[in-house]
Amino acid sequence: MSRCHREGLKRRLQVAGLHGRRPVKKPLVSLKNRKARVKWAKQHLSWGPQEWANHIWSDESKFNLFGTDGIQWIRRSIGSRYAPQYQCPTVKHGGGSVMVWGCFCDTSMGPLKKIVKTMDRYVYKDILENTMRPWARANLGRSWVFQQDNDPKHTSSHVANWFRRRRVDLLGWPRQSPDLNPIEHMWEELERRLKGVRASNANQKFVQLEAAWKSIPMTVVQTLLDSMPRRCQAVIDAKGYPTKY
Repeated sequence: MSRCHREGLKRRLQVAGLHGRRPVKKPLVSLKNRKARVKWAKQHLSWGPQEWANHIWSDESKFNLFGTDGIQWIRRSIGSRYAPQYQCPTVKHGGGSVMVWGCFCDTSMGPLKKIVKTMDRYVYKDILENTMRPWARANLGRSWVFQQDNDPKHTSSHVANWFRRRRVDLLGWPRQSPDLNPIEHMWEELERRLKGVRASNANQKFVQLEAAWKSIPMTVVQTLLDSMPRRCQAVIDAKGYPTKY
């Protein structure tokens, strides 16, 4: 499209009173990591429910007591900027937040753990030992595979020693690959379930989060796991660059 055509389109949108969104920013992925992502995707492209059985998906996430950290974009008419329907309520200093760790597998939603202190390698190892492992042993027996991303606290020698000592099988994971991890969409599902629900403090927020987490049906889990071939194919098609997932 020529510059004059772009300018003409821009003017027509402005006349109609429509304001566009900012372009989506995607993380920069190194060539080494792109190759690793494509390799992983090709290795797991043909995996189905049988292969993904007994795999535990895990991650941490932060939830605000009120509102969102992100910029919210809308389309509105000129002169309506301060109309009530276009205003988002806010709380001074952000209103606080709750950090949680969670996991799930193909047959069960796992525990949701509130992170009280700074999430470092020691806190993470404690979660693995006293939260994740007891749940996994009770629900999956002794045969299961654990997934985690490459956050430094996850890959620290302190945590690596725990995995060796407990003889935990780890799923090899490519760096910079949140789009391959279905738990990222599980966090979105959790946030949707609490949309519009307010909490006066961190403890109340966690109670709400935990109740909503436990109420997520297995149909959601199966839908996310069924998306794994599509996620892999998307990474392959994108040559390792970030995908829509």
